[in-house]
Amino acid sequence: MSALPADHTGARVKRLRREHHLTQRALADLSGVSYSTLTKVEQGQIPVSPHVTASIARALRLSVATVLGQPYADELRADELDVLIRPIREALDVYDLGPDPEISPRPYQLLSADAEALLVSVRAGEIKQAASQVAGLIQEATTAAHLARTSEGWQLLASLYRTAYDVAAKLGFGDLAAICLARMDWAAATAGDAVVGGMYRYMRALTYLREGQYRTGARLITLGLTTLEQAAPGRERDVLTGQLHLGAAVMAGRAQDRGLAEQHLGEAQRFATRTGEAPRVHWLSFGPTNVAVHRVSVQAELDEYGAAVETAGRFGFPSGWPASRRAYHYAEVARAQVWTGDADEAFANLLRARKIAPQQSRYHPMVRETYLALDAGKRRLPDSFISYGVWLGL
Repeated sequence: MSALPADHTGARVKRLRREHHLTQRALADLSGVSYSTLTKVEQGQIPVSPHVTASIARALRLSVATVLGQPYADELRADELDVLIRPIREALDVYDLGPDPEISPRPYQLLSADAEALLVSVRAGEIKQAASQVAGLIQEATTAAHLARTSEGWQLLASLYRTAYDVAAKLGFGDLAAICLARMDWAAATAGDAVVGGMYRYMRALTYLREGQYRTGARLITLGLTTLEQAAPGRERDVLTGQLHLGAAVMAGRAQDRGLAEQHLGEAQRFATRTGEAPRVHWLSFGPTNVAVHRVSVQAELDEYGAAVETAGRFGFPSGWPASRRAYHYAEVARAQVWTGDADEAFANLLRARKIAPQQSRYHPMVRETYLALDAGKRRLPDSFISYGVWLGL
């Protein structure tokens, strides 16, 4: 079995801690992470949870991406994804310049079909395909929106900004993801679309969730729910409202507030009972299955790993459920199984995540941290374990 890479997250935490002239005890006190957990993280013995990562980053006044070492430059270069980021940045910069005289946009129906196809690609885990096309479509749709000045045109542009956000976030470019969300908000406001405005606040809240800023994230959730009250009643509004409650549940779980998490899960379940499975409404995959998936997430955030594994074993995925969400779920269950001591099943779930959405799994820090924790445990695992590490770039 391979040795831990020199720059795994635990080693990076140790280096950053020393750069800030802190002892392990001092960083534990500043971050609120237990001394025992911190020492095991630095040694690579346990997978670093999102809560621990965010707490350490906040204590050191760094971004979570810095602690995780994102974006993973070598792997991006090997997959020829690094060259696709700059065109996205450039496409985001021209939002307010009016129509480009050198662009003759296609009819709205064709642009809309392409934008929808990109949303499908992201949910299928095909990040490279979406990354290679989204910049050109944003530029074309920007000119089309400025020429037509219709709500539909601005809504289409907001959808493409959302896809750019998905690409940037999944590849670890947090700064670019934030710009994408700002553009999405601008386009939604220009369109006068309360539903997309509510979705923007949900997605923005997730960025604060990742950074451990739970109070700000919760305020955005509340603002999103208020914004949605302005939308016309119906299934679309119910789906967005339920999804906001799911985001709030995970936020509360990561803040270790079990009661509030359960309250939001209960509200989400109430809306899911009303909507049924709605995987294609804004591609949020809302419904009873997503409530169950988020319950697993909340239990994991509360360090109730045995309960998370048990809950995950009680449901399956409906046909057609997005690959990106299924892969994330299996990675999350794998992390919980490392804590419960089931190394074989943990690795089996990492394999499932890679099979379902390989590009997403390769760049997700949870997959890497779980793999490294299995490696540090020196358990007997199949030969494919080493090849998995090579595939991750470790």
